[in-house]
Amino acid sequence: MGKTSSGKKSSPRPQRLMLGTCALKLGVPRIMGIVNNTPDSFSGDGFAGDIESAIALGNSMFESGADVVDVGGESTRPGAKPVPRDIEISRIVPIIEALVRMRPGRVSVDTMKPEVAEAALYAGASVVNDVSGLRDHRMVKIVAEHDAGVIIMHMQGEPRTMQANPRYKDVVADIKSFLEERIVAAEDGGISSRRIMIDPGIGFGKTVDHNLEILARLREFKSLGKPLVIGVSRKGFIGKISGAPADQRLPGSIAVAVLAVREGADVVRVHDVPETVQALKLEQAIQSFGRGQGERRN
Repeated sequence: MGKTSSGKKSSPRPQRLMLGTCALKLGVPRIMGIVNNTPDSFSGDGFAGDIESAIALGNSMFESGADVVDVGGESTRPGAKPVPRDIEISRIVPIIEALVRMRPGRVSVDTMKPEVAEAALYAGASVVNDVSGLRDHRMVKIVAEHDAGVIIMHMQGEPRTMQANPRYKDVVADIKSFLEERIVAAEDGGISSRRIMIDPGIGFGKTVDHNLEILARLREFKSLGKPLVIGVSRKGFIGKISGAPADQRLPGSIAVAVLAVREGADVVRVHDVPETVQALKLEQAIQSFGRGQGERRN
């Protein structure tokens, strides 16, 4: 076992990802598809209240190889305004109920609001993807009461202001320290250790250089002993480097997803499921062949 930034021994690397009553073996990359029922998604993929189209997309993602589908009803793009909780609930609950019927235990909710998370969990979701990193103690309580999984993400500030002037002493060390603190709070609050995932929050209060440094040093997060989730799909830093608008960032998104998996990511959160599944199948085949060649040489 390694050590965390505080000097404590880290947990052994998890072998399974627990999603409700469902257990996914790790060791191969897992895909989380994104379904946004919002009118203002940064990536242009929001459905603006079209429930049936959102359900159809989620089903298509499962059929294309997604292990989990993450449903959101509030945009968290830079500058986004909050959505009233009742509206957010009305946007996501029918989608979650429909998707759970197709894949029990494989649906996540993307929300910062405890009340929305609770409604989603009652609707059948088994994971809460909290971009605010469980800062609200009520969220910890709700996740624990439902024995749900959780993704603890790092965000500097909040969506309306997070890109104003993000600063860090050491971006990776600072994020690790935050995540370690929130892991302890989650476990102390009754959330099962084996149901906790972490996400360094690419694009959430980070400059282009911050994002690149996180990706270059991704393996350092493995010392925290939790499955590592990475969301880079169509994000702004890809556009700033490549010049591509949000709807033309598929090549860059796939390139970064493959790199992230090579550097230790367990789950990649993506808009374009079939393309990412194909790319990662090739990445895994090359990795397996390389390991086999090494074993034969030895």
